[in-house]
Amino acid sequence: MSWPDRHVLVAGARRTGIAAVDVLRYLGARVTVADGDPAQLDTLGERPVGRTQDMASVPDGVDLVVTSPGFRTDSPLAQAARAASVPMVGEPELAWWLGDDPAVCPDGPPRWLAVTGTNGKTTTTTMLEAILRAAGEDTVACGNIGLPVVDALRAGHRVLAVELSSFQLEWSPSVRPYAGAVLNLAEDHLDWHGSMAAYGAAKARVLRGEVAVGGLDDREAAALLLAAPAPRHVGFTRGEPAPGELGIVDGHLVDRAFGDRVVLAEVTDVAPPGPPGEANALAAAALARAHGVPPEAVADGLRAVAPGPHRGAVVAEAGGVRWVDDSKATNPHAAAASLAAHHRVVWVAGGLLKGADVADVVVAHRGRLAGAVVLGRDRAVVAAALRRHAPEVPVLDVGGGDDGPVSEPEHGTDGMLRAARAAATLARPGDTVLLAPAAASMDMFRDYAARGDAFAAAARTVAGGVGPHGAATTPDVETSPTP
Repeated sequence: MSWPDRHVLVAGARRTGIAAVDVLRYLGARVTVADGDPAQLDTLGERPVGRTQDMASVPDGVDLVVTSPGFRTDSPLAQAARAASVPMVGEPELAWWLGDDPAVCPDGPPRWLAVTGTNGKTTTTTMLEAILRAAGEDTVACGNIGLPVVDALRAGHRVLAVELSSFQLEWSPSVRPYAGAVLNLAEDHLDWHGSMAAYGAAKARVLRGEVAVGGLDDREAAALLLAAPAPRHVGFTRGEPAPGELGIVDGHLVDRAFGDRVVLAEVTDVAPPGPPGEANALAAAALARAHGVPPEAVADGLRAVAPGPHRGAVVAEAGGVRWVDDSKATNPHAAAASLAAHHRVVWVAGGLLKGADVADVVVAHRGRLAGAVVLGRDRAVVAAALRRHAPEVPVLDVGGGDDGPVSEPEHGTDGMLRAARAAATLARPGDTVLLAPAAASMDMFRDYAARGDAFAAAARTVAGGVGPHGAATTPDVETSPTP
């Protein structure tokens, strides 16, 4: 396509939107940027682009819309684009097209190794990048992990470790990574996709390249792998692998897909430790091995990985009580994995459940719950599941989340401090106070990172007042047990 002849509407003026603007301007396209927040439009600075706060129509002459991933397919802008017969795609799709443009990729398109799933995407992508670096590849982690894919292309990297969300995949109809992995699939974003089938169909788009990788210990992911159109299927399991699979044997990660029982690493090389980390490491190893990485690079890469923030970090410890921030557990599937890593837990949960059900989490882990503190808009749903399936577990409701989405992380700070103080009244020596919300954060916080930071600060405040029996010595907030 001839970009100087194109007029492109970029929807959203945040990081991916600005990256799209810059590459399109570089290619000579005429660009208009739409964002309902005038402060975001101001971040465009002196860029010579059109600007509009109208998010419900497509300007005359526009022949392509590049959207930020949060726009639903039934949003007013998407409906307007369809009515005007104007294609609407995401930034990863734009990057896929530009791989064939010598003005952006003079050495030809890079190889994409893609990761998706309900949980573990960022950890797996980080592991994959580290393994590729250990093998000497010119690589970078990009996509949903933070760096826009178009920026990774423009930097000239030859192998891309691409994290893709279901939103990004929904807007990327032609992306076909050389190798793609679906880690797992559980209820999440059903309010956005409309159904579990639609959510799974979006995730399955990474399995259309040369090599499809899937988690065999997850029924839904295994089903997507079985149905994948890729010519080669590779499964991974925490059990002993069959031919064509990666798995664990006697404490070692073993490859029976790209080698004959090739030992790749020791389980002790994996961080974070435990079942989720091991599964993520196997998925990363499968993608790297699909690219041709030697076995020794897998171990070297895994040993170089440090867990990311808000993923099971111990943020305070006093009076025999540990305080753990797993704010990244933004859905029930992730919360279940987080709870499974601890023996006796005071569970801090709640937020925006996005249509997901927490009953299975409560049933599976009620035996380890010393108590629960619920906060956020959907806290009543969590409390109801606890009353129904674990009536012996004390539950404290600290409110919060009733004022709608917010942009400032300070909005929920007081609520998190109430939650920490309430949790301290339930915790005893040997317990873990665990923030694993099973829900999104935007009812009280800007994002999950702001929520985790608020929890860490509250934990450190409260831990200073923890008495010899584990209970808070001076709780100064009223909490009420749920009936």
